[in-house]
Amino acid sequence: MSGNDTHDNATTKLRNLAEVLLDAARRAGADQADALAIRGHSISIDVRGGALEHADSADGAEIGLRVLVGGRQACVSGSDHDQATIDAMASRAVAMAREAPVDDMLGLADPDQLGPRRDAQGLQIADDLPDPTPAELQDLALRTEAATLSQPGISQVEAANASFSRRQLWIAASNGFSGGYERSTHVISAVAITGEGLGMERDYAAESRVWASDLPQPEEIGRLAAERTLARAGSRKPPTGAFPILFDRRVSASLLGHLLGAVNGAAVARGASWLRDALDQPVLPAGMDLIEDPLKPRYPASRPFDAEGLETRSRAIVRDGILQGWTLDLATGRKLGMASTGSAARGLTSAPSPTISNIALTSGRQSRDDLVADMGRGLVVTSMLGASINDTTGDYSRGAAGFWVENGQIAYPVNECTIAGNLRDMLMTLRAANDALPWRTAEVPSLLVEGMTVAGA
Repeated sequence: MSGNDTHDNATTKLRNLAEVLLDAARRAGADQADALAIRGHSISIDVRGGALEHADSADGAEIGLRVLVGGRQACVSGSDHDQATIDAMASRAVAMAREAPVDDMLGLADPDQLGPRRDAQGLQIADDLPDPTPAELQDLALRTEAATLSQPGISQVEAANASFSRRQLWIAASNGFSGGYERSTHVISAVAITGEGLGMERDYAAESRVWASDLPQPEEIGRLAAERTLARAGSRKPPTGAFPILFDRRVSASLLGHLLGAVNGAAVARGASWLRDALDQPVLPAGMDLIEDPLKPRYPASRPFDAEGLETRSRAIVRDGILQGWTLDLATGRKLGMASTGSAARGLTSAPSPTISNIALTSGRQSRDDLVADMGRGLVVTSMLGASINDTTGDYSRGAAGFWVENGQIAYPVNECTIAGNLRDMLMTLRAANDALPWRTAEVPSLLVEGMTVAGA
């Protein structure tokens, strides 16, 4: 049997499962229902010391059902697909829904709201080559480890990994929507260590792609993990005070992540957003656009339709620094008196909620090194841990590590410090470098922020 035949058979089974779930929900008394069927296959290989350290493999199909009864909803899921179990799931879901609180904003899309696409043709979000074997993944991991260890000063490789996953899904709803697609992911990563005892430092490199042919060579990833780790040797605390901070492109997307969370319709509808009053107001410097594009071929978060069957499309979240709109699914859109942005996502056991796909921020004209030179004295952040973010005020505090800058040049590596500020103020001072990388869910360059507080020595 060919790979295409196998795919077609799996798709048919998932579609049939979703339709069986809908039929069971109708018989159980649901007013409306939608069903999700997912089949996944994954392999993960870890090596250490030139030998296999750990191997994981998973393969299975799961189903999820959401029912709506009189303005109430409930979700159930399972991995048993026989008819008796599905009937019991549907009955349990309806019984749960009848006990849930009423929310008049709940409901499926009207048939005329549904998008025309029912598959991901043209998006290339599933590699069409044969899935890698465990032996092939182990070879990639071993090559990554060997390249990491080849760099003088690396004492050990904590982990070298190569993994692959392929997931097929089908969504069907009682409003007539029925569609599905598959997605693949290839990952190579390494974590390296230099030094010993209290002087030990570690760092990593990792790359993920939809298509294996788009991945960098494992040797490149291994060497990068080593270079990053060696650069951290001799880390110490930075001084305390108010300084400019450059968020390296490894972590800069997290700043935009806070903005995206604040413009999520669910947060806005709850009043739990520090940008709740910022619609049509500046939230980034003039000239900066933040664009979402769920239809970029071969990109990790691309999708032809959302979890409610609405068409996905490119849109400007921020245009020329001005906030253009919220990220909405049907329910949050109804609460805010707006149309859905086709942004619904859902899990097997959860109702739809708004989410973001691929985003890109306008890049600047200067290089990262140019921005470092302009800093004079400050901090380059390359990794962060922990977070204290006030969703209502935007007050921001995180642990950080990176490099201290003196006279516009990297002076020494730093760790064990805290950076703090207010997100609204921070985002309005952004200066972007020109170093954004492709293939990421978030294409965000290094970002310079003026006047944050650093708590170090």
